[in-house]
Amino acid sequence: MTARPLPLSQRIAALDVIRGVAVLGILAANIAAFGLPEPAYFSPAALGTPSRADLVAWALTFVLVEGKMRGLFTLLFGASMLLVIDRAEAAGDDPAKVHYARMAWLFVFGLVHLYLFWWGDILTHYALVGCIAYAFRHLRVRWLVLLAGAAFTLQTLEFAAIALDLFRRHAAAFAAHASPNAVADWQALASPFGRPTEAEVAREVAAARGSFGTLLAWRWSTNTDPFTFLPAGGMETLGYMLLGMAGLRSGFLSGAWTRRTYARIAVALLAMTVPLSIALAAFDRAWGFDPRAVFLAALPLATPIHVPMVLGYAALVMALARAGGWWTRRFAAAGRMAFTNYLGTTLVCTTIFYGYGLGLFDRLGRAQLYAAVVATWVVILAGSRPWLTRYRYGPLEWLWRSLARLAWQPMRGANPIR
Repeated sequence: MTARPLPLSQRIAALDVIRGVAVLGILAANIAAFGLPEPAYFSPAALGTPSRADLVAWALTFVLVEGKMRGLFTLLFGASMLLVIDRAEAAGDDPAKVHYARMAWLFVFGLVHLYLFWWGDILTHYALVGCIAYAFRHLRVRWLVLLAGAAFTLQTLEFAAIALDLFRRHAAAFAAHASPNAVADWQALASPFGRPTEAEVAREVAAARGSFGTLLAWRWSTNTDPFTFLPAGGMETLGYMLLGMAGLRSGFLSGAWTRRTYARIAVALLAMTVPLSIALAAFDRAWGFDPRAVFLAALPLATPIHVPMVLGYAALVMALARAGGWWTRRFAAAGRMAFTNYLGTTLVCTTIFYGYGLGLFDRLGRAQLYAAVVATWVVILAGSRPWLTRYRYGPLEWLWRSLARLAWQPMRGANPIR
């Protein structure tokens, strides 16, 4: 499909609306990681038998949010990255210099986020994969889509190989006369996927409810460094970035297609993938949230479902968005300040849950955590647009832009959301 040319302001607004949905959705996915021990992120049974409300909260998040919002956010990152590169080339600037300066400072922001505030940082990973994605900036849409498909396939195969190893280690650990090493190997893999020991949970809870210094020491001793994580999930991230670049080039993510086309794509993709996501949730529960089932449902079986579902969500947002609409303007503003809003949610949630704030870590059930999600959504949607009526950028967008360009950027002046 040939894209209908759009003014630059409209293209950016279209991207920002979807990004605004994604940044709010990511908080819904991440809230369990803020308020509960890490193994509870994947399994509602990690800390014991879940209540009915907690099980419902997990199921809704698993089916509609988990993996999908991260994919949507990554899709938009790839599109926005290409947009910045295109604008640098059009202005006669060195696109490589502009791009790699932005990625370098994003990596620095991510390191601060990862080690000072929260273990679930994604910015360092985006910076590293973004450096790789730059090499594909001039490819045609067809090649971007094909390479994205290849990246998703490789990632799925890698996850499948890990799943086979998980089953092998389980068999060795539960065999007659299993060695202590075999049991320890199984526990090391089972803990992150919902079967931690009581001692592991107790150590994390004590750290989270402790002082800032205690938490800092905990993060330095337990966080996975960005370079170690790169081979574990890099192909999936690269795939979404390439799809985002293709979405910008084709007009899919810039609002260049008709509303009817977006609606048809959304209905077709979501009608196919939502039932499959429900089936994965049912499979997970039927296995009693065994770590093997949790891993299978979250990664190798989910990846092929997440990709079309993410595209379906993007099409749905474009079909529902109305130029100049009240909700459209507010989601666009939230998306334009996505960097500030993403890191801002970390500051809010860590203050609510960690010991140097209200100390509510592991004191609320999974379902109760969503009160913080809704409250934060209200603040983001209510506050982003008024800020942008007075200032050109969000605070952290301004700082990132200024550091990358080695010059303080003008801040005052409205940047209206259409």
